Amino acid sequence: MRVRDLPLSATLVSHYESNGIEELYPPQVAAVEAGIADGGRVVAAIPTASGKTFIAELAMLTADGPGLYIVPLRALAREKYETFSQLPGVSVGISTGDFDAAEEDLGDYDIVVATSEKVDSAIRNGASWVEQLACVVVDEVHLLGAPGRGPTLEITLATLQRRVPDLQLVALSATVDNPETIAHWLNAELVESTWRPVSLRTGVYADGTVEFDDESTLTVDVPPIGPNEDGATEATVSLVADAIENGGQCLAFVRSRREAESLADRLADEDLSPAPDLGDELAELGGTTTGQRLAECARTGVGFHHAGLRSTHRVAVENAFRDRRLAVICATPTLAAGVNVPARRVVIRDQKRYTGDSMAWIPVLDVHQMCGRAGRPHLDPYGEAVLVGDESVTDELVERYVTADAEAVDSQFADKEALRTHVLSVVASGFANSLDGIADVFSATYYAHQHPNVDLTELVSDVVSDLEAMEMLTVDGESLSATTLGAQTSRQYVSPATGARIVSGVRTISTMADENVTARTALEVVCDTPDMLDTYLGNRERAMIYQYARTHAAEFTTAMHDADPFEDWLTAVKTARILHEWSEGADIEDLVDRYRIGPGDLESRVERAEWLLGAADALCAALDTDVPEFREVRALLTP
Repeated sequence: MRVRDLPLSATLVSHYESNGIEELYPPQVAAVEAGIADGGRVVAAIPTASGKTFIAELAMLTADGPGLYIVPLRALAREKYETFSQLPGVSVGISTGDFDAAEEDLGDYDIVVATSEKVDSAIRNGASWVEQLACVVVDEVHLLGAPGRGPTLEITLATLQRRVPDLQLVALSATVDNPETIAHWLNAELVESTWRPVSLRTGVYADGTVEFDDESTLTVDVPPIGPNEDGATEATVSLVADAIENGGQCLAFVRSRREAESLADRLADEDLSPAPDLGDELAELGGTTTGQRLAECARTGVGFHHAGLRSTHRVAVENAFRDRRLAVICATPTLAAGVNVPARRVVIRDQKRYTGDSMAWIPVLDVHQMCGRAGRPHLDPYGEAVLVGDESVTDELVERYVTADAEAVDSQFADKEALRTHVLSVVASGFANSLDGIADVFSATYYAHQHPNVDLTELVSDVVSDLEAMEMLTVDGESLSATTLGAQTSRQYVSPATGARIVSGVRTISTMADENVTARTALEVVCDTPDMLDTYLGNRERAMIYQYARTHAAEFTTAMHDADPFEDWLTAVKTARILHEWSEGADIEDLVDRYRIGPGDLESRVERAEWLLGAADALCAALDTDVPEFREVRALLTP
């Protein structure tokens, strides 16, 4: 099937053909036959690089009205916005910002790219543009099974279907164990395929040899391991060097940020693909130690990528790799989550990671996502994915990852915190005013589809009691309504637990002496909420933060002897201290070094604090009080 056979304008056909897209891939043909260009609902569970973006574009370009493209990550939103903006005659908007706005101007665009959280927020805030949608495409729909993010995506899709009954839904997924369940829930045709434009072979390295699943082998020249060298790392270095020497690029996945930087340093010693100009460009983006380390590695053609990097550095690394200016990226598994960075060879050195309590195997789906990055269409004749092991684990790695199917996608909607958030949302948004009404809304969720025998009314009854105790809901017989506090909490897109903590803090502030209410007070309140990102508190700095808490105890809304759990509160105090020093003009390099955080960590926490301080100010209005410190410190944090 050719592009010119599709119901697209001559201008769009010319655009695709000029970019080398003339013939459709088999999964794309299957999507067309399933009705993608005729308003049909489709779930496409196909490998990376098999043409998902074109399927999405075809659906939105042939829909009888505006299209919405939902992504899980801001970085992916920006990438897709730039991709869709290249379509001739198509206006594209992007929405990833403030959560307390309906952004009505988004209705003026042909295509809107947004995160699921932003779409959920827009629905809560009564955005009229949502009802004008003709087509919604959901990228990475398998994230329905992810704690935290999954329930938001689930309720968003359930609500969209109710708000726009004739909506065309297109869901794009990795290959998972139960795509038919997702398709049945969405009343969609399933397009399932393992076809890839570039063949992929996956294997396990052990003792100088990679044995692939196609029964081929690769001999790897690994020098003798010295007494202070790690065998897995040296094997990884040899695998990367071999790919680069043969004209390919490499992605090397490791378990942690520290390991990503350490491996990059080790590869830099090999001087595999000198790129001095790129190193100079990266050096100009920032002067932190991490940024300088990245620049030095880049001079040798090596980059690293993790959440501790500033967003500008992450984007620069991704772009340099796509432009083939970097030969290898050493990354944590997050890089595999949707961002388009294909390589000739993928090397997965670590198959376990620390979960907070112990080392655990990485999920099969995550490993398959990493492997799926192997093979660049139009650049590579093949792709290779190699898991690094040794003779003791070879069989287990093959069984666990090479021959195994990815896990099934199971709903996480019954999580108590998720239920609180979404029960409050449906009541505050006017979608339900009783237990039965909430149950009716939730009957459209993926959770209800997977668990048809669960009594949804009973499921949410305890949650309603919790929200009543938090002063978020009013219960009058069988009638439910959001309080002023509850409505504002939902509108600001903070969790009920966060809203309750802010309210408690504001009430404590009203009892404090004026001279004790400072910027530190405001920051302690918002940092001690579930919606603030955790900051690592090391044993070596615990005494320092403890002393800081004692020194400024009069400024905090939680007394030290009342903090429970104490370690969590002390961690919040650390975050508040970092943000306070940042607001007073502290140098980023100094903060990164003293508090052992990454530049990207500081960036993300400043962004979170701005949001939460704005929410706190709005909740003050709901309480008919004023704490100007929330606004004042927020203004200092905002660039």
